[in-house]
Amino acid sequence: MDWDDAYANMPYIPDGQSYPARWAEAAAVFRAQARAELDLPYGDHPRQRFDLFHPEGEARGLVVFIHGGYWLKFDKSLWSHLAAGALARGWAVAMPSYRLAPEVRIADITQDVRDALVAIAGRVAGPIAVTGHSAGGHLTARMLCPDVALPEAVAARLVRALPISPVTDLRPLLKTAMNDDFRLDDAAAAAESPALCPAPRPVPVTVWVGGAERPVFLDQARWLADAWPGAGLHIAPGLNHFTVIEGLTAADSLLTRDLLDGL
Repeated sequence: MDWDDAYANMPYIPDGQSYPARWAEAAAVFRAQARAELDLPYGDHPRQRFDLFHPEGEARGLVVFIHGGYWLKFDKSLWSHLAAGALARGWAVAMPSYRLAPEVRIADITQDVRDALVAIAGRVAGPIAVTGHSAGGHLTARMLCPDVALPEAVAARLVRALPISPVTDLRPLLKTAMNDDFRLDDAAAAAESPALCPAPRPVPVTVWVGGAERPVFLDQARWLADAWPGAGLHIAPGLNHFTVIEGLTAADSLLTRDLLDGL
């Protein structure tokens, strides 16, 4: 099996290479009219920053969106428009950047997101729902693993997690060229795999994945849903690894409803 091809998304998405520029443009337009605090620090590194978008009136709670990019690329600036759905429902939305491989290892990125979550939680009261896409889906799930030492006051506020197209077992990545940057060995890959995490925090979880995604991403989503008691799995018909996140732009989409209904 060609593992590099198996985990390649862009070549299998029509006009896939155009998406990052389109995301960046839509995000910039959104930021220009949003009620936002931008580039708030949660650490000393230039990438340890988050954007915080405020709804009209008092926020009902906080949504944290964690971006993807295989822990190797992208930052918070490409995704601002994905805050629209939750904002329309009265939730504040935060989007952190984090340090990237190969400068740091995936375990360090997990720690960055943990630190960002703690800092963000200190700025918005109420329940916290966490979601993220691809590598961000992995990091979303990692926040529920007991080895990620969240303060109890923050952990108690987590009410929902929705990993989108997550990588949940990192061991197959040992067979990819990307691992030259990740520098994972067997032990590190297992330690950073949410699907291998014993006794996750008791937070309701729904795993989302596009029905038109690469087979390995359907596998990765199923592995987490099967491993975590009570976790749900939604396979969105016809959506690929890039289009599966688009529902976050709309308050009434099934994706936004799965994230926020009942909270």
